[in-house]
This record gives sequence, C-alpha cells and structure tokens, in this order.
Amino acid sequence: MPESDIDLLFRAAREAGDIACRFWKSAPENWDKGGGAGPVSEADLAVNAHLRRMLAAARPDYGWLSEESEDDKTRLRCERVFIIDPIDGTRAFIAGEETWAHSLAIARDGRIETAVVHLPVRNRTYSAVRGAGAFVNGRAMRASACSTVAQATILAARASFDPVHWKGGSLPASRAFRPSLAYRLALVGEGRFDAMLTLRDTWEWDVAAGTLIVQEAGATVTDRRGAAPVFNNPHPALAGLVAAPAGLHGALLARLS
Repeated sequence: MPESDIDLLFRAAREAGDIACRFWKSAPENWDKGGGAGPVSEADLAVNAHLRRMLAAARPDYGWLSEESEDDKTRLRCERVFIIDPIDGTRAFIAGEETWAHSLAIARDGRIETAVVHLPVRNRTYSAVRGAGAFVNGRAMRASACSTVAQATILAARASFDPVHWKGGSLPASRAFRPSLAYRLALVGEGRFDAMLTLRDTWEWDVAAGTLIVQEAGATVTDRRGAAPVFNNPHPALAGLVAAPAGLHGALLARLS
C-alpha cells in the first residue's frame, strides 16, 4: 500500500530530528541572513537539504516552499505544495534550548490538508489531517473553552501586547512565550494555553502546520484582520495570525485597533 501523506510527514519529521540533534548543543556554525530575516545555522541547511531530497522523491508532483530554499515559483502551478520550516525557533536551537521544532505541512489549493510539528528534544509530535482531528503523540487533543480575554493566557511576543495595538490601550490577559510559532499553535491546540497571536506579517512556513493542528483541535484561526489564512501565495506571508477558541477569538479581534 502506498505511504499516506501523514505517514510520509511523520517519517520526514523523525529523520529531520535525527539530523538536527547531531548539531544541537555542538556549537553549530551560524550566521545572520540579513534584512531582518534572523539567523540560520548549518543544521537548518542540512535538515532542509535532506527533507527536499526525501519529499521530492516521494511526491515529485508536489511543489516546494521552505524558509531555507530559494523560492521556486513553479509551486504556484501545483495542486499540492510542501510548506516546510526545517527548524522553527533557530535562535533557541543555537542557544541549546529545547523548544525548537520541525514544521511540515502539505497545502492543497491554498488550504493545509496535512501537518506535523515535531519537537525531537521534548519527544512531542503534533499532527493533524483535515477533518480527522488533532493529536499529540497519538493522543487526541482539544483547545480550551476560554471565552474571556481577562481570563486568558496568550502566547505572544511582548510587542504584540504593546498598547498601541489595542482599543483602550491595553490587553487585560496574561502573556506567555515560546520561541517557535509552530509550537505556540500546537500548545493552543493542546489546550495548555488559550490563544496565540502575532500581529506582524508572518511567513507561511512558520505557521502552516500549526494552523491546521489548532483548527482540528477546535479553535478558530484568522489573520489579524479576521480573514481565513490562505497558503501558497506568490508572496508567502500572512497578515499576522490569531488563534483561539471561537468566543475568545472574536473578543480579541474586537479589541484590536
């Protein structure tokens, strides 16, 4: 029987973890990409090269979009596209921290259909197939039922809580942080936090897999303007992202300036 897309992503994520962990805490060579794009390490490139070879061999008709590959616009003509962040949370990886992830997704006609977020050091693998629920290490998970901003704990960078973004000048919620956007989304899907938000423009590869995982866990995901995210855009970025249970999601959008 042919390997399913989700099984392919599971296998790819495990192999990515094996490669990355050989570099982790071993002072990997790293440099700044410039232009505000942040750092990249030799581990990012090694993982990216392996995933591209492996996934292209398995699905030669799928397009390719990755943070660490030159953008190949032929992806825009493909029905299905891999959207990959080889290591999401590169700064944390370089620092020897544990909360970095491999983010692997497959989009079909602009919607994510299959997703895996894998944290090899934490031994946590989040997954989802559209219409089939969300899972962590094979266990079904569900987003929280929080609907009140003042009672919510929200995963976000400090800048997203800046009063300039919020009507009334502040957001009366508790803030927490994890360096990987993919992991933040997965944690909301798991119900360990109530919401995540990022108000700056966001690269698709950072959030593609996590978006489906949190949606399948029962939460609502839109950009900061309230529009449903669409993937595999010519310029592969979204206008921020807000993920939360429906009632809380509406309350957050209503407060945005």
